[in-house]
Amino acid sequence: MPAYAVGMSSGLSDLRDWIAATFATGVTEPPAPRPAWLRRGRIDLVFLADVATALIAFGATISTLGNLNARHGHHYSSVQLTLVALAICAPLVLRTRYPLTAWTASAITVIWSNTFIPQGALSAAPYIPAGVLVYVLCLYAVAVRCKLWVVITTGVVTVIGAAFVESQTTFVAVLVAAIPVLSGLIVRSRRGSREQLAVVERRHEGERAMLEERQRIARELHDVVAHHMSVIAIQAEAAPYKTENPPPELVESFSEIRASALSGLSELRRVLGVLRSEAPQTAPQPGLDDLAGLLESAHGGGVTVSSSVTGTPRPIPEGVNLSAYRIVQEALSNAMRHAPGSAVQVKLFYGEAALVIEIRNNGLPLDGQAVVTEETGISKLGHGSGHGIIGMRERATMLGGYLQAGPTGKGEFLVTAALPLGDGEPEDTS
Repeated sequence: MPAYAVGMSSGLSDLRDWIAATFATGVTEPPAPRPAWLRRGRIDLVFLADVATALIAFGATISTLGNLNARHGHHYSSVQLTLVALAICAPLVLRTRYPLTAWTASAITVIWSNTFIPQGALSAAPYIPAGVLVYVLCLYAVAVRCKLWVVITTGVVTVIGAAFVESQTTFVAVLVAAIPVLSGLIVRSRRGSREQLAVVERRHEGERAMLEERQRIARELHDVVAHHMSVIAIQAEAAPYKTENPPPELVESFSEIRASALSGLSELRRVLGVLRSEAPQTAPQPGLDDLAGLLESAHGGGVTVSSSVTGTPRPIPEGVNLSAYRIVQEALSNAMRHAPGSAVQVKLFYGEAALVIEIRNNGLPLDGQAVVTEETGISKLGHGSGHGIIGMRERATMLGGYLQAGPTGKGEFLVTAALPLGDGEPEDTS
């Protein structure tokens, strides 16, 4: 087969595929939900109205064509007239589900009927009235449901087709096409506005529900946690006065307990402000610049802490800065809770691509068992929920990094995290 023939065959095949895709669902939007008064359970009253209109138009067309055919000497058989009436009325049944297909079928049948029964054969009218009615209704459905370029194309085809069938009806065809097209576009615009308004209302309802839930959580935190922390601060302040000549170390310990409780209470109140307000005024988040105070607090909590920094310290993204601080904070809290009196080493390494954090604790829990499981990182000891290491791992993963935590087998517990120093976006692992 010649190359040009192969190319032409391929081009026709592509054209057929494009037409099939166009007439399927690619250019037609889903139907808008019907109002309640237009539906009765699963019954669509609009579709029933289309069927009823098609049947009425079919009966009226057969009757009219039969009378005209009898006046002109029975040029056409009753079977032929029935087929003509059925062809021009049937597309109306399809317009609710397949508007573009219905319009195409109506356009083809209008042209075919005017060719099969030319003007003057039975009547002086250039078109069969039922065919015009069905065509207008199908064109309206296209204007409501199809994309704008399809609507414009159908309007142009209407005018060109009218000029082809009967040039004197071109101006009337423009008016006939303009009415359903403009009406459909107006209805479509109003529906779009209602849908946008409904989306905004649903979003506002969701935001309102979220704000109410946040306020409920804030009330619970205030009534429970804030109350207990306030009690801790008051008791820590009053405890030294319950003993005559208390040792300075005891006074200092209670003072640190009180300071920690007040600091936590202040942080809690800031979080409550975030939960209760739609646009809260938040304080700056902590970062590695605040690491010295964190280490000093851990030292007062009963562990010996040492730190070192290698590499070249430099400004890092806020998300990395905050997550690094929280990871060190949680690791130190675990050491104070599960291995009091141990020595903790905190190491930071500023690499080219990542910040590496290592927190090494040389003391095991009091009963000598591992603090976490290898699979889940959930604590086996203490009174906490055991989600601390899971939270650290989630922080690292959110930034595109990783975190490992567990016993080393040498009587130590090691937490290692690597946080990328790029834009803070998770890496594509797919």
